[in-house]
Amino acid sequence: MITRTSSLFLRTLREDPADAEVPSHRLLVRAGYVRRVAPGGYSWLPLGLRVLRRVEAVVRDEMNAIGAQEIQFPALLPKEPYEATGRWTEYGDSLFRLKDRKGADYLLGPTHEELFTLTVKGEFSSYRDYPVTLYQIQTKYRDEARPRAGILRGREFVMKDSYSFDLDDEGLERSYQAHRAAYTKLFDRLGLEYVVVKATSGAMGGSASEEFLAVAETGEDTYVRSTESGYAANVEAVVTPAPAAQPTEGRPEAQEHHTPGTPTIESLVNFLNAAGLGREFTAADTLKNVMLKARQPGAKEWELVCVALPGDREVDMKRLEASLEPAEVELLEEADFKANPFLIKGYIGPKALQDNGVRYLADPRIAPGTAWVTGADKADHHVIDLLAGRDFTPDGTVEAAEVREGDASPDGHGTLVAARGIEIGHIFQLGRKYADAFELDALGPDSKPIRITMGSYGVGVSRLVGVLAEQNHDELGLIWPREVSPFDVHIVIAGKDDAVRAGAEKLAAELDTAGLEIILDDRKATPGVKFADAELVGVPTILVVGRGLANGVVEVKDRRTGEREEIAVDAVVEHLVKLVRS
Repeated sequence: MITRTSSLFLRTLREDPADAEVPSHRLLVRAGYVRRVAPGGYSWLPLGLRVLRRVEAVVRDEMNAIGAQEIQFPALLPKEPYEATGRWTEYGDSLFRLKDRKGADYLLGPTHEELFTLTVKGEFSSYRDYPVTLYQIQTKYRDEARPRAGILRGREFVMKDSYSFDLDDEGLERSYQAHRAAYTKLFDRLGLEYVVVKATSGAMGGSASEEFLAVAETGEDTYVRSTESGYAANVEAVVTPAPAAQPTEGRPEAQEHHTPGTPTIESLVNFLNAAGLGREFTAADTLKNVMLKARQPGAKEWELVCVALPGDREVDMKRLEASLEPAEVELLEEADFKANPFLIKGYIGPKALQDNGVRYLADPRIAPGTAWVTGADKADHHVIDLLAGRDFTPDGTVEAAEVREGDASPDGHGTLVAARGIEIGHIFQLGRKYADAFELDALGPDSKPIRITMGSYGVGVSRLVGVLAEQNHDELGLIWPREVSPFDVHIVIAGKDDAVRAGAEKLAAELDTAGLEIILDDRKATPGVKFADAELVGVPTILVVGRGLANGVVEVKDRRTGEREEIAVDAVVEHLVKLVRS
C-alpha cells in the first residue's frame, strides 16, 4: 500500500510543545504521531496508530507463542468484584469511579484480575480444564495525580495483561517462567535496551515479582545492580542487609546529655564532637526519628507512625509507601505536632513514642545491640549509648531509607550502582489471593476441590511506543526500529520536473507490488522541507529520487547511521526488499 503525504492526515511541527518534558513527548507530538486532548490523555493520529498496532502485533505474537488465548473485557466494570477483593478502597484516588443513571457504582478498569478470575470460575470446574492462560490488550484507566511525559505516564493507556491459572505452585512457576521468556523475546524483537529487576507487588498482591525496565535517563524508576553479581532490583524492592545482633551485657548505660541548640543531625554531631566526650561521632551514629501519619484504605482517621533510621540516611518516600502499601502516607504537619505535645521537634526519642502508643518501625540497620544517639523527648537534650533491644524495642522493621551507590549488595557480592529506567513489563506470582476471594476451585481426580493459583503479567503497550521513541532518536527526529516503523520505506521526490515525479511513482508502485509499506512524499514542497520531515518522522530507510535519476541512480539513506548509498534505479527495488526483509 502506498500512502501519499499530500493526502495523509499529518501536520508536523517545527517547535517543541510547551509542556514537553522528555524527548519522546517532544518528538511524537512534533512528528504528528499523537496530540494532547487533556492531562494524561492523547489522541493517536494515523502515524501513531500504525506504530501502536505494530507493537500490539509483536506482543500478540509472543503471547500466542506460549499458548495464551486472547479475550476482551469491557473497560466499564461493576463495583462488586473489586469490593470483594478490597481494591475498591485500596486503589484510593487512583480509581476512576462513576455512577449510572440508577445510582449503581462502576469504575473504569485499572487492571482486570477480578474479571479474569470470575470468568474462569464461570467456565471451568474440573482439574482437566487446567492449566490455562488468558490475555487481553485493552485500554486501562488510572487517575494519576501528576500525569507527565506524554504517553509514558497517562491516565488512559493501552496495556496487555495476561493471567495464568494452575493447579499447583509448580505449575505457576512454569507459567511464570514461560512469560518471563516471552517478555525477553518480545523486548529483544523491539530492539530495546532493558534490564530485569526484582520488584514489589504493590496493590496487585502476590509474592515473586520482577520488573522489566527500559534503560532511560528520563525514567521515573531508579534501580540498582551489583558490581560483582547479577543482582538487580528496583530501589523499592531492595532489602537492606541487617548487621548481626550484638550482646548488650557489659555495655555502657544510656546517658542523657544537655545538648542546647541541636535540633538537626548536623548541629548535634558538631556539638558532640566539641563536647570532649572522648570519641568521635558521625551522622551514622545518630538515630533519626521521622514522624509520619498513615491511613488505611476506607479509614477516616490517621495513625501516627515513626520511622527510625540512621542519621546519615534520608527517608525515600517511594520505598516507604511501598513498605506500608496499601496505606496512604504523609509527613506530619505543624498542626499534628501541636495536637501531640509529647512530640518535641528535633528531640524525639523512642521512649515517648512507645509510651504514647505510636507505632515505631526501624530500619534493619538498627539491629539488637546497636548503640545510638537520639532525642531524649525534651528540648535541648539527647541520649547517648541507647541500645536497641535493651533500652527500646521497635514494633517492626521497615524498608524506608534511601538506597545509595556504594551500599553493600543484598546478595553479599559487591556494592550497588544506580541507574534509571522506565517500567515496560511486570510479572507477578499472585498465588491464591484472587482465587480465595472468589473461591476459584477445580474438582480434583479424587473429587476434592483444588484451589487454583494464579500469575499476572503486564506489558505497557502504548508506553512501549514512548519508550521506543525515547531510546531511538537523534537531534533531527525519531528513528524507528524496523519491526514497528509505520512504513518500510520513505520516498522523497527531490525535484520538480515530471520525469523525477514519474520515476518516484514507478518505484513506489514496484515496491508496493513487492509487499513493502511505502510513504511517498509527493507534496509540492521544497526538498529541504521534505528531508526535514523524513528525518523527523523516522522511517528507517529513506529513498531519495532526484537529479541522479537522469544518470540512472537514486539515493538510499539509512536513517539511523546517516550513511548514503547511490543505487542503480533498476536494482533498487530488489535492494530495498532484501534490506527490509533481512
